[in-house]
Amino acid sequence: MDFDFSPIADNWRFFAGGLGITVLLSVVSAVTSIAAGLLIALARMYGPGWARKLLVFYIDSMRAVPVLVVLVWIYFALPLLTGIAFPPFWAALVALTLHIAAYAAEVFRAGIESVRPGQTRAALALGMSRAQILRKVVLPQATVRMLPAFGSILTIAIKDTAIATVIAVPELMHRAETIAGQSYRPVEVYTAVMVAFFCILFPVTRAVDRLYQRVAHLGRS
Repeated sequence: MDFDFSPIADNWRFFAGGLGITVLLSVVSAVTSIAAGLLIALARMYGPGWARKLLVFYIDSMRAVPVLVVLVWIYFALPLLTGIAFPPFWAALVALTLHIAAYAAEVFRAGIESVRPGQTRAALALGMSRAQILRKVVLPQATVRMLPAFGSILTIAIKDTAIATVIAVPELMHRAETIAGQSYRPVEVYTAVMVAFFCILFPVTRAVDRLYQRVAHLGRS
């Protein structure tokens, strides 16, 4: 079989534009997911009983439903039920945030609970408030311990952007499908997509691992 990567070279601006949208969606969804995950974890751990039950149900539900189903429901079903319609990019962002935030919340909860209770009692004895203890004692140590898991969450956020193609978000995978359909060169086009994702993900995972190795001692107690 002869390989011909000229469709990629001829359409590199179109391809690069999709890559830019993939990166944008990945970064924004990772930030919103981690921020939402922190709020959910704190509400679950320190909130009222009724809120804890609702959040546990939300977390278990998101982990039990594929992200593709969440995306399709938000884009197609939600407008029929509520009249609220999201553009494709924002529907993808909402779906990814809702789904990944459930995993991020569990990472935060595990990290916070890994800090020894004795440190909290000692901080209380020094007159610190609960908010100060969380901000100055617990979260700094927990964040370091959670770094490997955060790396996995970031990886998931990047890879899951590919599903946005089903609602016509013009990201990398969607534009690759267009080029493959026009050029009849799916092997070359999807190989380029695979290489592009590898070039994004490999440095990210290595950077997180290197960072964790450098700061791991700060999380020991």
